[in-house]
Amino acid sequence: MSLYSKRGVSAQKEEVHAATKHLSQGLYPHAFCKLYPDFLGQHNDFVNVMHADGAGTKSILAYLYWKQTGDLSVWKGIAQDAIVMNLDDLLCVGIYNNIVFNSTIDRNKHLIPGEVLAQIINGSQELFDHLKTFGVNIEYLGGETADVGDVVRTIAVNGTMACRWEKNKVVTNEKIAPGDVIVGLSSFGQSTYETKYNSGIGSNGLTSARHDVLNTFYATHFKESYDPHLAEEVVYIGKNRLTDSVADTFNIDTTIGELLLSPTRTYAPVLKSLLENHFDKIHGLIHCSGGGQTKCLKYLPGNFKIIKDNLFDPPPVFKIIQQNSGSSLREMYEVFNMGCRLEIYCKASDAQVMIDAAAAYSIDAQIIGRVEENVKKSLEIRLKEELIVY
Repeated sequence: MSLYSKRGVSAQKEEVHAATKHLSQGLYPHAFCKLYPDFLGQHNDFVNVMHADGAGTKSILAYLYWKQTGDLSVWKGIAQDAIVMNLDDLLCVGIYNNIVFNSTIDRNKHLIPGEVLAQIINGSQELFDHLKTFGVNIEYLGGETADVGDVVRTIAVNGTMACRWEKNKVVTNEKIAPGDVIVGLSSFGQSTYETKYNSGIGSNGLTSARHDVLNTFYATHFKESYDPHLAEEVVYIGKNRLTDSVADTFNIDTTIGELLLSPTRTYAPVLKSLLENHFDKIHGLIHCSGGGQTKCLKYLPGNFKIIKDNLFDPPPVFKIIQQNSGSSLREMYEVFNMGCRLEIYCKASDAQVMIDAAAAYSIDAQIIGRVEENVKKSLEIRLKEELIVY
């Protein structure tokens, strides 16, 4: 059993999929988000979508960092995580504008004061104001903030996005076909719309990242930060504290905490440009979130083999996690995005258009793989070290 499983989490969410297998898949079963007929406007040329996601256990890292450093601003990053995990899922069905957002914040009031709520709520609005400068309009309609200390040990930050969108502007992934290439957009570095280096961690796999990297100091001093039912051998088994510098090892002037808490990068400015100007060239879009580099398998419209043989060299944050945990490459690529969080499926002749659009915002992009005909759905990740087959 993997460390991830021993901690009570699942990269593939098998039990969730089993529980929902009898529900409708919506109009387009291979689309990244579930899309429905236009119940709101009653128009055959539109679809409706309502999507929910959140920052996950990254909020616990923010709690630890805030308690250790006193830096309240870290909570603005958690606000961004909850928003971008929704927004970038919607981007993958072609939606980038005229969206409404509601937040859901559950807290233990004894540990999470009002000043933390203010950072999250105001940080959300600041991000929406920033996105509006790129023509991505999201209206913040409020939401629910509940004091539920009997349910939540520290805080959970989630949100819901909804939109009414033109049906002929939807990306359904049905156009993905053998012969397509996959253009991957890096999750790390510093885009033109980010104020500092982004580690690329996103908002998935943070249970593993937290326990694998951080040391027993946090188990001793912050027992509220983990499930008391976990076995001792999987709780904070790493070597580091959040304030440890990585400058000497990776030549980046930052700390372990700042790497693990890098706000999830949105690809909204890039995809808005592509969807408005090159919609017909895009055959499919995949957000490599839960399930990491295996996410694509869930959304393929046929029995295809996906071959990824030119992925980015994983950035430092993932090397730090693996060095601390000793996790296999197979587990790392199934849990984390490993430096590539967005995949665009297109013809080889159109790949440069996608790469150039990312480069305009200082985001690295490259052809990371291709689609081939096969007898079943499968994925091969070809690394220098080994071949991984899912």
